Amino acid sequence: MQYIGRALYRDQALSAIREAIMVGDLAPGAPIRDVELAERLGLSRTPVREALARLTDEGLVESKPHSYTRVTELSTSAVRDAHAVVQAMHALAARLAVPLMDAGDLDAMRSANARFASALVDRDVAAALAADDEFHDVAVRRSGNFAVVATIERYTPLVRRLERLRFGTPPGRHSVAMHDEIIAACAAPDADLAAVLVERNWATLADLLEED
Repeated sequence: MQYIGRALYRDQALSAIREAIMVGDLAPGAPIRDVELAERLGLSRTPVREALARLTDEGLVESKPHSYTRVTELSTSAVRDAHAVVQAMHALAARLAVPLMDAGDLDAMRSANARFASALVDRDVAAALAADDEFHDVAVRRSGNFAVVATIERYTPLVRRLERLRFGTPPGRHSVAMHDEIIAACAAPDADLAAVLVERNWATLADLLEED
């Protein structure tokens, strides 16, 4: 029971720190001090240190013993690597999911895309990201492939900061029409086309990364 309690505190710290990094409360390059974070979260230093170790594995934090611990910079080779994996896994999820989709799945995608479009008009980046996640998660969940799900969950946080930049700019609005094309391919149903379109949709983020 003691281990379960410790794991819950670690997960709490992990979720809070990861979110602070993704939304920019902890900016790229910002120093991280475990004592300050522990006080801020109302936790001991142990779960915070364990969370930072996990975030280091995820590529969101970097550290040098006896020197520094800080948020990684936004434009790094690690971000490009993570994006390539996430892009490929989403395309695979679409290919696996399309033959299994039903009318409810298509309705969920349409609804998410409508919220996505509205959030972009309002320049509500957080809402846009949430709606975009809901849109793509339909195929990810329907794929039924635990390895695809786990891989996407593992590497998405690393590219999330870049997504916030993308959806705050005009190119992000192109995703609404691209989502509509994906929905049409899923309804066809054409799994290969859906996979190609999903990969193309995620490639727009890679274009922004190259610009950076």
